[in-house]
Amino acid sequence: MFFVGLFVLDLVVVRRNPRIPTTRECLAWLGLYVGIAVAFGIALGIWGGPHRSAEFFAGWITEYSLSVDNLFVFILIMGRFFVPRALQQSALLWGIGIALVLRGVFIALGAAAIEHYTWVFYIFGFFLVFTAVKLATEGESEDDEYRENALIRWVARHITMTTEFAGTSISYIENGRRTWTPMLIVLLALGTTDLLFAIDSIPAIFGLTDQAYIVFATNVFALLGLRQLYFLLGAALDRLIYLSIGLSVVLGFIGVSLVLEALAANTVSFINSGAPVNVPVPTTGLSLGFIVATLVVTAVASLARSRALERANQQEQPGA
Repeated sequence: MFFVGLFVLDLVVVRRNPRIPTTRECLAWLGLYVGIAVAFGIALGIWGGPHRSAEFFAGWITEYSLSVDNLFVFILIMGRFFVPRALQQSALLWGIGIALVLRGVFIALGAAAIEHYTWVFYIFGFFLVFTAVKLATEGESEDDEYRENALIRWVARHITMTTEFAGTSISYIENGRRTWTPMLIVLLALGTTDLLFAIDSIPAIFGLTDQAYIVFATNVFALLGLRQLYFLLGAALDRLIYLSIGLSVVLGFIGVSLVLEALAANTVSFINSGAPVNVPVPTTGLSLGFIVATLVVTAVASLARSRALERANQQEQPGA
């Protein structure tokens, strides 16, 4: 209920006055969410022990970093459907609401699978390693164009839709017939696209904690601050040129950790005759330190490289 209350509060404020949020407003909301998340992590440590707090912070930082990657696609979606700037805040909030529901279902299924089948960690681990390699090798070569998924194409073919937005409404009645606005497609695009990202991120968080409520909390706090990051970062996202590499290192590390954890608790008959394997498993503290260090190095290196490229471009310009 606490997380639902946070979302409803955000929703009421945005619906009351849909507009382009100011930098000060974004910083205030982002500071509020970060502050609540930190307080939640500290309270979790008092209630469940330091290891639970470390699990939350490791998962939250990882999820937040992976969510930044979502912003690139969100920007493409807004451009693809020509969403007016003043309506983007509301679109993002409703899209995030859809994403939270879908992620909640995904987390529940993942938790149930892990509880009954420990070998799922092998699948999660190898999948994350595969994703890390793919992200590192293809992250910089992705097309700067959004392509509708099958659900979006099906909905667009089977409903009566106008090409004009009607404020934040997804539909209205015209001549006794319901007409849908492009806002519906935008919300579906945001929600379903985020779910594709969750296929990578949620297994990564399960690699840091086996508690489903911590996994859900990390997702909630990351997504609630995503709207503010969208308006704060904007074009500055292009400066994070090494983001894909940094995220691939984090995912690869968590993937390997998952495989090691699966080996340490092995019950699969064709691996070591079904007996656990004596392998080192990274502690939560080590994972947290590695994730933070990787992301700090990624951010510093990205900004330094961006400044160097900007200086080089200025020197090449005539009259510079």
